[in-house]
Amino acid sequence: MFDGLEMEPSGIPKKESLIVEFKSDQKKIADTDLVLAVVGMANADGGDVYLGVEDDATVTGVHPEHQSVTGLAAMIANRTNPPVSVRVEALTADGSTVVRISVPKVSRPVASSDGTLHRRRLMADGSPENVPFYPHEIVQRQSQLGMLDFSAMPVEGSTRDDLDPLERQRLRQMVERYGGDRAILDLSDQELDGALGFVKREEGRAVPTVTGLLILGKESILRDKLPTHEVAFQVLDGTQVRVNDFYRLPLLRVFERVLEQFEARAVEEEVQVGLFRVPIPKFDKRAFREAFVNSLIHRDYTRLGAAHVRTEADGMVISNPGGFVEGVSLANLLVVEPKPRNPLLADAVKRIGLAERTGRGVDLIYEGMLRYGRPAPDYGRSDSTTVVVRLSGADADIEFLRVILQEEERAGQRLPLDSLIVLSRLRNERRLDISELGSAMQKDESSARSVVERLVERGLVDAHGVGRDRTYTLSVSLYRRSGLSTEYVRQAGFDRIQQQQMVLQYARTHGRITRRDVMDLCRLSEDQASRLLRSMAKSSRLRACGTKGRSSYYTLPDDAQ
Repeated sequence: MFDGLEMEPSGIPKKESLIVEFKSDQKKIADTDLVLAVVGMANADGGDVYLGVEDDATVTGVHPEHQSVTGLAAMIANRTNPPVSVRVEALTADGSTVVRISVPKVSRPVASSDGTLHRRRLMADGSPENVPFYPHEIVQRQSQLGMLDFSAMPVEGSTRDDLDPLERQRLRQMVERYGGDRAILDLSDQELDGALGFVKREEGRAVPTVTGLLILGKESILRDKLPTHEVAFQVLDGTQVRVNDFYRLPLLRVFERVLEQFEARAVEEEVQVGLFRVPIPKFDKRAFREAFVNSLIHRDYTRLGAAHVRTEADGMVISNPGGFVEGVSLANLLVVEPKPRNPLLADAVKRIGLAERTGRGVDLIYEGMLRYGRPAPDYGRSDSTTVVVRLSGADADIEFLRVILQEEERAGQRLPLDSLIVLSRLRNERRLDISELGSAMQKDESSARSVVERLVERGLVDAHGVGRDRTYTLSVSLYRRSGLSTEYVRQAGFDRIQQQQMVLQYARTHGRITRRDVMDLCRLSEDQASRLLRSMAKSSRLRACGTKGRSSYYTLPDDAQ
């Protein structure tokens, strides 16, 4: 059901995970236990329950009474509420019958017919377990799936008196300072609260929403009514903590405090580009602002824990409780439609002017890193419970920045993010094909080719080869401007005839050659090296040996040795 799992030759996964559970059936598992396993998996990410497999992945087979796959599917549907429709199939493994129950991921909570709610989760050591699914966690689940806007919910027991007039004045000042929606400046206080969703009418009275308290709430009220709200700013010097400030203030005041902390440590140098001196910040202010605001508006306010801003010797880390919402992942972060966890809060912050109005703030974070020749933002430490982004503190590449600024001046507009991604990847990886560049942009090959070929037309990228063998490097003019003309010659590589001659010479010298050898020798991708070797074998210039796959190798034909 799921790709990327380590499988035994029998087709059974090697171990349990969040989406794989083993159930022994030697003594006939109780229907209740099997149903709870299905309920827990349905309330998580879905997955497969393997009936007839021990916890250590040993296959022992199913009980005779569980041989009927139709009967199992019907029993599970009858014993779950709402009914879970599973797919059940019998497998043969190690001479025994195993039943695989494929459980779908559900969008609303599922319980057993007796009202028991479970969910599957990973423990600290990475092993899975089934635990009770508590009512407050249902709100978290619905928020993560985008079915509930927690930030729009009225706060029980709160009144309009809990909103601080000084924070409302701060909001108006920020709209002017950051270029927000000036139309809200003409609204009365009550009209503004209604327009931004700060209050809702409940039984004839105005009740502040979570968004209203987060932005305008008095500090004492926030601590009482929204105890999950907390923001930390830390400065680390090796293992020493130089600054360790925690805030439970209204969001606009937190924004100002943290921005002051950031700017007090902002370091800039200047570079001469043409007639102008251009500042080069240690961390791009706009990128930091977007990353920090994202941590505030996308965090899960139903979970305890602080949104963190942590500066370190070699970078800055910004994190918040709550993983990516449903539909957003590391693989589509750059192209997925904006999906805020807290839509009302996100809209209010955008109208105030603190966040990018289109919801594409992540683009600004990437652009703020790449245009200075720094590594792209790293979201790799994010998981199902936390989003973490690391902004590298590496030195800027001055020559790369000059190239970008000169090209933007020539074109009269800023380079799009896709172009920056391509140039940055080629700067670091030297030579890539369209598949690799498409993956970096998170686009299909057709869209990626359109971006790259436009850069070729503009003289920023050079293409080498044709068809599926076509690869790309930074252009010779870019290398020349950087004083690295000889480096271009090395990266541009050789034409196909030269590549074949190099392969033959290597095989003649060493007696054999592998795909990895060709990749290193000719600076080709894995697919390109494979195609080159296959074409030379087809024309009888090489002979394929060994089994197929990574253990294969090639030698010269007997008459050529």
